[in-house]
Amino acid sequence: MISIFKLSVLTALLIPMILHSCADRNGETALGMLMRDRVVLTATANAIVTDLPVAEGSEVEAGTILVQLEDRLQRANLQGRGPGWLRRRPISNECGGARVQEIAIAEARVGGARAVYEEAETTLERDARLLESGTITRARLDQDIARRDSALAELTSAEQVLAELEEGAREEDIRIAEAQVAAERTLLEDLTIRAPRDGLLDSLPWNLGERVPFGSPVALLLTGDRPRARIYLSEPARVGRAVGDPVSTRLDGTEAVFEGQFRWISEEPAFTPYYALNSEQRSRLVYLAEVELPPEAAGLPAGVPVSAALP
Repeated sequence: MISIFKLSVLTALLIPMILHSCADRNGETALGMLMRDRVVLTATANAIVTDLPVAEGSEVEAGTILVQLEDRLQRANLQGRGPGWLRRRPISNECGGARVQEIAIAEARVGGARAVYEEAETTLERDARLLESGTITRARLDQDIARRDSALAELTSAEQVLAELEEGAREEDIRIAEAQVAAERTLLEDLTIRAPRDGLLDSLPWNLGERVPFGSPVALLLTGDRPRARIYLSEPARVGRAVGDPVSTRLDGTEAVFEGQFRWISEEPAFTPYYALNSEQRSRLVYLAEVELPPEAAGLPAGVPVSAALP
């Protein structure tokens, strides 16, 4: 009786193991999670968060403002009230030419330089006659010549400045000024973080009033019309699988089966390099793969565990 009882117990234990072994040979289940494309938007400057107009979990369209960073300093730069080239040389001067006041100042400088030159020329002529009579030395005349030449150089310089103002800005100066204004406007626009694509605003890591370091994530956007199943294939299941092969996926909470297909399978194993494993350990390798789900899976939430039946 004891032998029969032991045999019955042994049989009860072996049957599930045999069935499980047969099931593994006929098919395999890969585990994973539903995922969406993640778009991480980062801070373009070290600035304070001044506005969060959209709440987490909201559907947004491309161009929607998600985060507003402080832009007062940048606006001041653009308008010419703060530091920068706009404060020194407005673009209106480049496009419209010099102002009347600037030309008047240049003309006055030319007049003053001409008066100094004429006075130096008169002094030189007078001292030249005095040198002939022996009243002054040759060194004094040399000084007069130097002052005359210096006055002539100042007059020439003033005349050229006046001519430049009357002629107007050069074309390349105008292009440089326009490019600098465009760069200032781009820096200002970059302080307004907008959604680049339609999607779901998943996360806003920073609170209103916090200072965000440059390059830190300020918004996380989930995009795409439907999620994808990201699963891990074991080493035996990886052999014979290719992109486009069918896959049946299930998830907890619903009896529906979503028929999809492989859209990508990694060529590299996860966690451990293949050359460091023996024949027994190779079966523990896993390969990351993504499964494209049908349109009816559009409403499924990301982050939910999923199981995929491999044919």
